[in-house]
Amino acid sequence: MNTHSPADPSADHSALHIDAAGWLAGVARHPSPHCDDRPDDAPIDLLVIHNISLPPGEFGSSAIDDLFLDRLDPAAHPYFAVAAAVGPVSTHFLIRRDGGLIQYVPCHRRAWHAGRSSFGGRTRCNDFSLGIELEGTDTQPFASVQYAALARCTRAIFNRYPAIGPERIAGHSDIAAGRKTDPGPCFDWQLYRELIRPQTPAVAHWPYQARA
Repeated sequence: MNTHSPADPSADHSALHIDAAGWLAGVARHPSPHCDDRPDDAPIDLLVIHNISLPPGEFGSSAIDDLFLDRLDPAAHPYFAVAAAVGPVSTHFLIRRDGGLIQYVPCHRRAWHAGRSSFGGRTRCNDFSLGIELEGTDTQPFASVQYAALARCTRAIFNRYPAIGPERIAGHSDIAAGRKTDPGPCFDWQLYRELIRPQTPAVAHWPYQARA
């Protein structure tokens, strides 16, 4: 589905890298308290793509930051009480509508993004995955600058965690089928695949479908 804006997202080839402490060098860091240690025997071998907007369908506010940093006021908007009731959540990375990247949890730690989930016969995907949230919704196209930032972030992840390749990327809807729908039908998997393909082998199935 080619629903992205017309600017060429492949134009930005500047490389990012993840440092030894698990932080993406050169991007904003907003450390979240919503994280913990991974199990000792859990490899990092899955990347999960999400979308998020707070309030739903609205972009650019501080509400996403507030949610991940444990400072969202449930009384500030009717939906915030719903979000707060879900419990503490976080992600490793957020890509704003303008392509800005924010990291909340260092990669070696477990962010709380997947919830009840399974991939390739394993449950508890938070144990072995990294999460990237795109500011957006299931029903609106994502911006070209978001795809560019996503591709740069993905290549950095591939370089730092070689167990993650194209076949180890899933949507939240793939690992939590029937419970989650993001990143949704407006996410252009074909474009994303094309943007990361020069550094990775082609794959037969995209995205990988989670199996119980």
